[in-house]
Amino acid sequence: MEGIRWPQLIAISLAWVFYGSVHSFLASLKVKRWVARHFPRWMPAYRLFFNLIAFALLPLPLGLTYAQRGPWLWQWTGPLWWLANGLALLAIWGFVLTLRDYDSAEFLGFRQLQTGRRAVEDQESFRLSPLHRFVRHPWYSLGLVLIWTRDMDVPLFVSALWVSLYLFLGSRLEEQKLLFYHGERYRRYRALVPGLLPRPGRYLRKDQVRDLLD
Repeated sequence: MEGIRWPQLIAISLAWVFYGSVHSFLASLKVKRWVARHFPRWMPAYRLFFNLIAFALLPLPLGLTYAQRGPWLWQWTGPLWWLANGLALLAIWGFVLTLRDYDSAEFLGFRQLQTGRRAVEDQESFRLSPLHRFVRHPWYSLGLVLIWTRDMDVPLFVSALWVSLYLFLGSRLEEQKLLFYHGERYRRYRALVPGLLPRPGRYLRKDQVRDLLD
């Protein structure tokens, strides 16, 4: 195809594979248990270190994506521009709405560092934000909305595909840990609510939310 720089697209793909592999490796319970067993003094800083590595590696695939713009696949105009950006703003609002239902200090790793906690398992209790009534991984779902409502050229499209794949696979890996942490309660929740894409008729009623949280 004219105008496509294949070396750039291959480099983008390799960069995202590298990023996802490192991220998944460091997030795995097996690795965290190994660190806890051999270097227990490092565990209070592990979550913060994990987040810093995830942030520090992002410029590699993003830099390759935006280094040279390719042919446009689509650009939103007219009413579709308003629709796409309206959905993106709703996604950002959704992130803000759910922040109160997450322990930010625990998520970022500051609480573990402050308390000196060396536990491998996350300590957040089972919580359900309003959006958790419709999808099990609302942040991943909102991320997909933000990605696919952008104007898309070929390099960005390749990145969008890799990030979407990783969000799907990451949600599966995350579920294994959530089942380990919350057991039967999460298994019941998973049977009632879809993972990433809302489906008609599959959502939690308010009485079901109360039952799961009790």
